[in-house]
Amino acid sequence: MSFHRTAFAALLAAVLPAVSWAQSDSAPSEALSVELNTAQNVGNACRLTFLVQNGTGVSIDKAVFETVIFDTEGGVVSLSLFDFRDLPADRPRVRQFDLPERDCAQVGRALINGANTCVVDGAESTICGDKLSLSSRVKVELLG
Repeated sequence: MSFHRTAFAALLAAVLPAVSWAQSDSAPSEALSVELNTAQNVGNACRLTFLVQNGTGVSIDKAVFETVIFDTEGGVVSLSLFDFRDLPADRPRVRQFDLPERDCAQVGRALINGANTCVVDGAESTICGDKLSLSSRVKVELLG
């Protein structure tokens, strides 16, 4: 019994430094995180509110995403350009978009179909698509 405890302790002593080294050596998230935070009816429109966290390390001067809205049956109801404007590095931003003549209960999914415009330092960039990470806090699914 004592041999097993000694062997286990030796194994832990060998493995734990490697585990902590791997965790401390990992880089922080470098994603452009877009979260669908709320979907609420405002007048005769469904207002989608997004929380964006730009963890890429570079400020994005302009980000416009082609966005497709699906109804609860899976049918496409609209294709729009959502202008998220500027997205400073390492700072959260909230952006809202209204879907006119649409009740939120009729919205099933939203698809970020790709970056229509992504400008970094005055030039087009692929970072908006390459680093995009999507999530939803509401019943409406956010896909990409």
